[in-house]
Amino acid sequence: MTPRDDDRRLDSPPLQGRGRGWGLSASTIDRMHGRASAMRHNPTEPEKRLWSRLSQSQLGGFKFRRQATIGMVIVDFLCPQKGMIVEVDGHTHGDAASDERRDAALAVLGFRTVRFTNTDVMQNIEGVLARLLDELRALPDRRTPHPNPSPEGEGLER
Repeated sequence: MTPRDDDRRLDSPPLQGRGRGWGLSASTIDRMHGRASAMRHNPTEPEKRLWSRLSQSQLGGFKFRRQATIGMVIVDFLCPQKGMIVEVDGHTHGDAASDERRDAALAVLGFRTVRFTNTDVMQNIEGVLARLLDELRALPDRRTPHPNPSPEGEGLER
């Protein structure tokens, strides 16, 4: 059995899988990653356009991931270094109250969400990129704990 197969066992503890589990079962993590993968293979036109400008660290040297999973949430774009989430919302997008609750829950985890409309991305991509770059430069680097800290706690204090 490979380590990846071992991570997927249904009887495994919730935080298995190199600490990426967010307290979720292995089957739930697998399901979320499958949904994110399907979304990456079928992006909207605004997502394609924005990704063509964010991929390969083109925006100020900042790396982005697309359709990244954070717990039970799949975000459009994520800059892990800064903890910035970028969402592209269409005119058929859900209600604002739901977005606010989701953004607040992600903020508790240390993420900042920036939202743009499809129209913004399609008609003013340079303005979108300028705002993103300003926001990225203003945010401090996100400090994440080491996935395997030493038992003595060494390296946790700076």
